[in-house]
Amino acid sequence: MTRRLFLLLFWAALAFAVVMALLPKPPATPIDRFGDKFQHMLAFATLAALAVPAFPRAALLRIGERLSFVGALIEVAQSIPALHRDCDIRDWVADTIAVAIALLIAAAVRRRVSSGSARPS
Repeated sequence: MTRRLFLLLFWAALAFAVVMALLPKPPATPIDRFGDKFQHMLAFATLAALAVPAFPRAALLRIGERLSFVGALIEVAQSIPALHRDCDIRDWVADTIAVAIALLIAAAVRRRVSSGSARPS
C-alpha cells in the first residue's frame, strides 16, 4: 500500500475513534462484549499501526507522544457534562500502553528490515 492510502486510512480511523469516543450514546459494536479498555487499546493500537507507514519519516517516539496526547484530549472532552460520558485516566493509560506496544513492534520490524537489507547477498 502506498503512503497516501495509509494517510487516508489513518485520518479516517482517527475521525472514527474521536466521533465514537464523543458520541453521547455510541452505537453498539461487536467488540462491546470485551469491555471499554479493550476498545480503547484496539483503537489506539490501530491508530499507531496506521501512523507508522502514514508518516514514515516521523520518529516513533513523536508518533507515540502525539497519539497519547489525542487520548488525553478525548478524556478531557468526555468530561463535558452534555456528552454524558465519563472521563477516566485509566482509559488514557490504556490508550498510551496500546500505542507503546504497537510502536515497539514497529521498531522491531524496522530493525529487522534494515538489518536484513544490510546483509550482502
